[in-house]
Amino acid sequence: MFKVGIITASDKGSRGEREDKSGELIKEIMTANGYEVIEWKILPDEREKISKELINMCDNQKLDLILTTGGTGFSPRDWTPEATLDVIDRQVPGIPEAMRYYSLQITPKAMLSRSVTGIRGETLIINLPGSPKAVKENLEYVLPALKHGLEILKGIAGECAKG
Repeated sequence: MFKVGIITASDKGSRGEREDKSGELIKEIMTANGYEVIEWKILPDEREKISKELINMCDNQKLDLILTTGGTGFSPRDWTPEATLDVIDRQVPGIPEAMRYYSLQITPKAMLSRSVTGIRGETLIINLPGSPKAVKENLEYVLPALKHGLEILKGIAGECAKG
């Protein structure tokens, strides 16, 4: 079972002024698919705070996967992709490309997504959009390939196939 962390980037959510429906949805989807959600944080849209928590979840908690939601648009307060780029060792461009490709079939606004994905150590970090609808669409689209990618990252791809 892979261990998952969720980070919601939301000024209003971090102040308790807005319910975190996207984070809750991520937790539901991941749990239903056999992942274990270990940590869930709601942070203000601040690059340094997001980066710091990403590092904590990767280096200290040793999570396998971190899913962020929010902060990927054009707003002056949207810094999640930059916070992610600050901490990753390697980019994984195929995942956000696939999410944008899929989302473009639903809405032309998908081209405005600045989501990135990358690896820090043995942790995969994926930026998801902020809206629950977009979270569901994007996460369900990448989920079938996700387990295999994590198995490769952890060096257990052959072991899992053997049983």
